[in-house]
Amino acid sequence: MSMKLARWRDRLTQQEDLNFLLTNRVPRLALTRFMGWYSRIEQPWLTRISVAVWRLFTDLDLSEAEPPARGYRSLRDVFTRRLKPGMRPVDTTPSALVSPCDAIVGAFGPVTRGMALQAKGMDYRIAELFGDATRAAPYLNGSYLTLRLTSAMYHRFHAPGDLRIERVTHIAGDTWNVNPIALKRVERLFCRNVRAAVECTLPDGTPMALVPVAAILVASLRLHALDLTLRPGHPGPHRFDDVHRDHARGEEMGWFEQGSTIIVFLPPGVSLRAGLEVGQRIRMGEAIARLPSADGDE
Repeated sequence: MSMKLARWRDRLTQQEDLNFLLTNRVPRLALTRFMGWYSRIEQPWLTRISVAVWRLFTDLDLSEAEPPARGYRSLRDVFTRRLKPGMRPVDTTPSALVSPCDAIVGAFGPVTRGMALQAKGMDYRIAELFGDATRAAPYLNGSYLTLRLTSAMYHRFHAPGDLRIERVTHIAGDTWNVNPIALKRVERLFCRNVRAAVECTLPDGTPMALVPVAAILVASLRLHALDLTLRPGHPGPHRFDDVHRDHARGEEMGWFEQGSTIIVFLPPGVSLRAGLEVGQRIRMGEAIARLPSADGDE
């Protein structure tokens, strides 16, 4: 992309009122369903044109990807692309929990009085996010980390550590944009959008949870543990108890069918990594938190 075109794109996307208007004051669910249909059209020529347009608005880079043997036949193929082996080294420190995805760091910190921060001056009750106060209880006085995926990023997500998925709750909702502009304007945005609470335990019984949150144009979440793709119109069931699916650290858990957000919740005693900063780019496999000291740590 030329520097002139990139500057034009940045000026357009950084106009907050215009950005909010174009990405939120529209029929969000209808556009999201349309995008789901459009992304599955298998026409290589249409895919090439769509990717060219996509690149006008993002820094899409496919050089790290391992294209399907048949090539990219649909936008969905591009959204859900795999990476070449070795592109995301995974931290092997025994006490480390790693980022489940490529992302930009959003709000993070302690859960205080049952609340987490969405953006400056905007917080939300984690019980509402989980859809059940009992499900949120292990993370009261714990901590959280918001990881935002842009549309151009690698969209698969992976296990932060050796873990077992115990339960998944799919919660219906809206598809507001989850970019920083919307997060500053829409109260309780994460609690309004389609989301899934994925509750896990580590080998020593420590709980942790991943809450993938959908956004406009992306409300489909593939979870290998369920062997299905959860979509806004998913007829049910919406709660999956007794999943009991094990994943090794760094193992793929599923994918988004575009960009979105994953909020990581940790119980008391598990500390977020020092040095995290809002706006920082982080890659899947990098340490984001530390368990209490384990034998063998360096």
